[in-house]
Amino acid sequence: MVEHTVKSYDRDLDTLERLIAEMGGIAEKMVIDAVDALANGDTVLAHQVVAADPRLDALQREVEDLAVMTIARRQPVAIDLRELIGAIRVAGDLERVGDLAKNIAKRTIKIGAESRVPRAIVGLRHMNEVATELMKDVLDAYAQRDAERAREVWERDVDLDALEDSVFRDLLTHMMEDPRNISFCAHLLFCSKNIERIGDHATNIAETVVYLVTGEAMPSDRPRGRQETDIDVEAAGGDA
Repeated sequence: MVEHTVKSYDRDLDTLERLIAEMGGIAEKMVIDAVDALANGDTVLAHQVVAADPRLDALQREVEDLAVMTIARRQPVAIDLRELIGAIRVAGDLERVGDLAKNIAKRTIKIGAESRVPRAIVGLRHMNEVATELMKDVLDAYAQRDAERAREVWERDVDLDALEDSVFRDLLTHMMEDPRNISFCAHLLFCSKNIERIGDHATNIAETVVYLVTGEAMPSDRPRGRQETDIDVEAAGGDA
């Protein structure tokens, strides 16, 4: 980033970078822990994921307050303004990623000792590996202001969409094989949608990185691996 004559301005930008980095670390860990808790029936870990969310919310508010205050004080233009707007956008997406991870954790707590189908979890684990890789890569792209890497993340989201389709079909098969699987697999359907939405937030951050670096918007039509559904899992997965 450009070094400014007013050193307090640089300190504000550095603070925003630090806050975003902390948010990214918390959000990534929440996503990984949430699916681990789901796979292992670990309600203790699930409660820890839920308990981590308030810190993420507080950090988002801190980012927004500092960015708005800096805009008011410095009245930045061009790249400086994009830096501040970008920080607000990225913080918002990371907060939503935390909510989605929390929703998965709440599903785990709700399932409790319910009868499980271990092989039904395999596809969700694979989805989660892809989603967390997208998150890691896009946060690296943000830290390095790497527009090309951000574009690669944006394009790779179709892989996660395709995996969700495959998981959806597998879970329906498990439900048809044995009606006793229906309740557990229905929970997993919502969890898979939450993981897919995490990928969508990674692409949002990728779009922000490209905008921040180039000043240009990405195409309005994202690559699609399948048709969208009308289910609002961010709401259905639990209270955000």
